[in-house]
Amino acid sequence: MDDYEKLLERAIEQLPPEVFETKRFEVPKAYSVIQGNRTFIQNFREVADALNRDPQHLLKFLLRELGTAGNLEGGRAILQGKFTHFLINERIADYVNKFVICHECNRPDTRIIREGRISLLKCEACGAKAPLKNV
Repeated sequence: MDDYEKLLERAIEQLPPEVFETKRFEVPKAYSVIQGNRTFIQNFREVADALNRDPQHLLKFLLRELGTAGNLEGGRAILQGKFTHFLINERIADYVNKFVICHECNRPDTRIIREGRISLLKCEACGAKAPLKNV
């Protein structure tokens, strides 16, 4: 039993420090403004950075979900059409569930990697890999 305890301690020491953090992950809220027939998400870059994702990937997902066209300009996103804060933040929450939160341990410490032609969600905390649908 003594060897088991030593092996267990050694395994725990090799885990990344993020595994032991218990801070609550909050999905950042997008701040949007409607001008004419366009919607500007003012803090788009900060939202993408908080999720640790490429802004282009997040934008592509939002454009597909909202069924519209748009682009990035500096730190903000410009969408064709009028979309409420509620709708945009709801779609960002969907994105987090599909592309950020680990399917095994429910932690946000993940990154998207490519293996061949397949995109995978790799968890830095538990090491799990899950295939992702393309955006």
